[in-house]
Amino acid sequence: MKLYGYWRSSAAYRVRIALFHKEIEFESIPVHLVKDGGEQHQSAYAELNPNELVPTLVDGDFKLNQSLAIIDYLDSRFPQAGLYPADAIERAKVQALALDIACEIHPLNNLRVQQYLGSEFSLEDKDKLTWSHHWMSKGFAAVEAILAKSAGLYCFGDTVTVADLCLVPQVYNANRFKLDMSAFPHIKRVVENCQQLPAFVKALPENQADAQ
Repeated sequence: MKLYGYWRSSAAYRVRIALFHKEIEFESIPVHLVKDGGEQHQSAYAELNPNELVPTLVDGDFKLNQSLAIIDYLDSRFPQAGLYPADAIERAKVQALALDIACEIHPLNNLRVQQYLGSEFSLEDKDKLTWSHHWMSKGFAAVEAILAKSAGLYCFGDTVTVADLCLVPQVYNANRFKLDMSAFPHIKRVVENCQQLPAFVKALPENQADAQ
């Protein structure tokens, strides 16, 4: 099994946590998102993933993009250390929070949006930072309200779910962009608990071979 990713990609980070959490052996293949205009745009990778984004999972002859689809595939194929509750209602709640983070917060702040804001609207770094802080704060406020009712050690009780896999990388990004997280104590506590677990430690961006 191969995972094409970038050490600081939030989406690749999610998948790495899942792989380590389930103790699945995999080969990590770096795709540098900035060097030479972005290796994700080169023909060899674009053929593998026409969206020209990371991550991409290759399992034998099967290839799959989109981090949450990859995580669902891994959870179905390797049911140990499951990432969703068995109950349909609880599963839906977990999935909704994961999507709140992966679809409502992350895309507005990822690399290609940042690059577009600069190239097409001539925004300076401080303006792009204001943009990122606004959308992350708005999204985290909703997550915080949900966790106030659902969290135990982790986002939903005391079992790691896909919601935690999405939250930790997004908070990593927030810290990298120097967002004040003091208004989100439940998020802070859940992330601190996750970061004590071996799978989350192994998946840290700084612990990847391509980290710079």
